Amino acid sequence: MTFFSRHWSTYRRVLEHDLMEHGALTAAITRTIDEWLEQRGPGARAPHAMDLGCGDLSLLPPLMRRLPLASFTGLDLNGAVLPLAAEALGVAPYPSRFLEGDLLALAEAEPEGPPVDLLLSSFAVHHLQEPDKGRFLRGCRRRIAPGGLLLWADVFRAPGESRDSYVARYCARVRGWSPLEPERQEEVIAHLSQWDHPADPEAIVKEAEAAGWQWQWGWQGQHRAEALAVLRPPDGPQRSGA
Repeated sequence: MTFFSRHWSTYRRVLEHDLMEHGALTAAITRTIDEWLEQRGPGARAPHAMDLGCGDLSLLPPLMRRLPLASFTGLDLNGAVLPLAAEALGVAPYPSRFLEGDLLALAEAEPEGPPVDLLLSSFAVHHLQEPDKGRFLRGCRRRIAPGGLLLWADVFRAPGESRDSYVARYCARVRGWSPLEPERQEEVIAHLSQWDHPADPEAIVKEAEAAGWQWQWGWQGQHRAEALAVLRPPDGPQRSGA
């Protein structure tokens, strides 16, 4: 089995057994997008959507296929996964494309074409170092259309928690993932120990607000890690009770 195939089979098992609460997260993303579309009203133009770090689209294809989009772009640094994403999306009622590239580079690149109305990123931004997360937020803010939406699904540290403490806590959790064999658990642990840099939630909210975003938590998981951040430019409608 190639490294990619083994890595992806482990990832799919994490999804299938809901070890990172993807089910509740997907429900929260669906609910948030549906509310946003309702707020836009039936006369609004069809939105352009972009998924930064799309992977294979995970559990989103049923939602994506029914959205009334003008276009969809999926971007991922791993080009090998893009055919899987295209296959998962299938036949959609709007043009779609899948690009190999870096999410930070795209966020900071000079925008081409119409502004993006819906930006999504799932479990990708935590791979950026702390200064680069701010750059990502500022770049996305320049790209977003008035009334647009940025959905950032990811892992976050507990408030005030150090990265080392977070890694130790998450590694202990992974060692309890019985659907994964011990060697696969260790692969996950090696990856997150090297590459994961989840943001401190209080610090990143302040950085996002400084970049021109209004921040809400759309969902927070039970393990003080997985969460959905809902970011809007100030001209966007706010959800009642937020």
